[in-house]
Amino acid sequence: MLAKYSNESAPPLYEGAMDQAVSQSQPGDLINADALDFTFTKEVQTRSGVNLNSCWHCLCCTGGCPFVHAMDMSPNAVIRLVQLGLKDEVLRCSTIWICVGCHTCSSECPQAIDMSAIMDTLRQMAIEEGVPVAEPDILKFHNEVLKSIDRYGRTHKLEIMLRYKARKFDLFSDINVGLRMLAKRKLDLRPSKVHDIEKIHHLFATDVSNGVSS
Repeated sequence: MLAKYSNESAPPLYEGAMDQAVSQSQPGDLINADALDFTFTKEVQTRSGVNLNSCWHCLCCTGGCPFVHAMDMSPNAVIRLVQLGLKDEVLRCSTIWICVGCHTCSSECPQAIDMSAIMDTLRQMAIEEGVPVAEPDILKFHNEVLKSIDRYGRTHKLEIMLRYKARKFDLFSDINVGLRMLAKRKLDLRPSKVHDIEKIHHLFATDVSNGVSS
């Protein structure tokens, strides 16, 4: 069974937002209704704590997102895919990894939808399902941040960047930026550690034992 959908009735909001929202889906594109998985929709709602049905698709999130130009689909399009139960499409998209959780979309949203919680849930589900990560470098960076917190109880930015760059075999592409940050004392040469680091280790160990991977 196939169904058609159209964006003809979508409201104009911000200049350029509509083009971004429909760049991946033109009127008349077909959705395979047999592939819809509404148990996925319910799981995302339960795990994120967000009522996806409250979304009006007014494009406020798309118009306000500072990173939408780098996404393969708009934030509200991600919500629509989840609503339709298109699990594979949404877990494979780049948008869920490019979102930085700045909450600009949530502050713009008339329904105050917590888009960051949705994106966090989808990223975790993508990892659990073994779906190929659309932006593997972003996942590598996330992992380095978590490892730094596990080691010190807080982030050591210089070490995070050095380890991340080493993993990419790309140590020198941003060296000028790094030197400027060091000159302005934006980067600490030595890491600082919380007093009770064992509690931090325990938190990470508990997550791993519960099946939550960092």
